[in-house]
Amino acid sequence: MNECNNTKDNPEYFDDKYVPVDAETTSFWSKVYDSVKIMDCKDISESPECKKCVCQYNRLEEARFWSRIMEEHALFILLGLPCDQPKLQIEAKFFINLFSDLRKRLDEICKLEGDLLDDLIKAVKLIIEFKAKLLRLIIQCKEAPGSNYPLLLDHVRREAERFLGLLLKPIPEDSLDLLLQQEVFWLRIMKEHIEFVIHLLDPSERELIDQAEAFRKTFSRLLETARDLESMNETNPKNFNTVVRFTQDVVRNTIQLRNFKAAAFELATLCELLSIVSTPLLLDHIRREADKFLCELEVLLPEVIRCRSTLKK
Repeated sequence: MNECNNTKDNPEYFDDKYVPVDAETTSFWSKVYDSVKIMDCKDISESPECKKCVCQYNRLEEARFWSRIMEEHALFILLGLPCDQPKLQIEAKFFINLFSDLRKRLDEICKLEGDLLDDLIKAVKLIIEFKAKLLRLIIQCKEAPGSNYPLLLDHVRREAERFLGLLLKPIPEDSLDLLLQQEVFWLRIMKEHIEFVIHLLDPSERELIDQAEAFRKTFSRLLETARDLESMNETNPKNFNTVVRFTQDVVRNTIQLRNFKAAAFELATLCELLSIVSTPLLLDHIRREADKFLCELEVLLPEVIRCRSTLKK
């Protein structure tokens, strides 16, 4: 997907209840509807334009984004490994260097293909297996987890699996299917980010923990709804306006969560946060993933509204 400019961070927090639409949310939807082409596209089966989803993934941009994420995953795993696991530490360092080198190569090209694409696919497959191996060792009680939660390892493994899928099949078939797939994937990621933050904050950070708990409840609810809507969409409705309405709720809450993450990162860099976060980079990492989710929605929503809903503005 094409990258979007980040909106200005706003460190305000909200409970899991109705709140007025803020300026950032209004700006987001203004850009979405400005992108909607005014066309009568009620039946996707009869529209050659709608059969070709314009929201195709830009494989090079995805590779640049996710390669940095993979490099940081390896760093976070390394920081969480106990000191008596030198072999695993060496493997983690290998992946830090591997993806650092791949990122340099990606910055020098205009199209992802050939040897670099092959090398990247091999690297992603390797780090998926590394993450899966660590998870197996912990599940089977063969290695101490250190500070790498089993769910964290599964979380980063799933992100790597998504990256591999984008490299192997970068073009979606249907905009509404893709939107719901994105929401199910990213809402689970967002929910787990909150759960990790809750467990990393010092118990004395009661206000931040309360705010994080409110986000956890909200994103658990959103994830459950997204899964329901994805299941309903299997009946292939011609339009599904409820998904657009639901996505309004997703966007508003994701913007608020992104701002919470950005504020936590700032507090950590200023040494004003009590936690066992291994590095402030972790908080910036999860903030960037929230921005990525919003960027994907901003690119895809105009196509969904144009071709798979009766909502036009």
